[in-house]
Amino acid sequence: MLAELTSHGDPASGYLSFLNIGDLEFVPRRIFYVTGVSAGSVRGGHGHYEDKQYLICLRGSVRVTLVSKDKKITHYLKPNDYCLMDQMTWGEQEYLTGDEILLVLCSTEFNKEDYFYDVETVCGVQ
Repeated sequence: MLAELTSHGDPASGYLSFLNIGDLEFVPRRIFYVTGVSAGSVRGGHGHYEDKQYLICLRGSVRVTLVSKDKKITHYLKPNDYCLMDQMTWGEQEYLTGDEILLVLCSTEFNKEDYFYDVETVCGVQ
């Protein structure tokens, strides 16, 4: 699922972009953001057994690849775009400009045991 935040405003006074918590599949239990990643660098390379995450691009451009047992999807997020990384989905993010801010809303608190790294074993993809 690729979607866009709702925005209001104009160039003179600026813009306000938002997402209603009631529109999400879950109430976030953890929030973090990633910044300062060099252009062309890739982060992620893992998935979660239980956690779901909304990946929201606030600045720059991020190529998000998501792999599940059913499919492999690539989204190109630009500012105000977001996508859902479901549980049992492996993902990676390539930072394309070096100026990105990627905000992540998580359905669970941090749990080291929730992570998996082997996309082939869990998702059946080579």
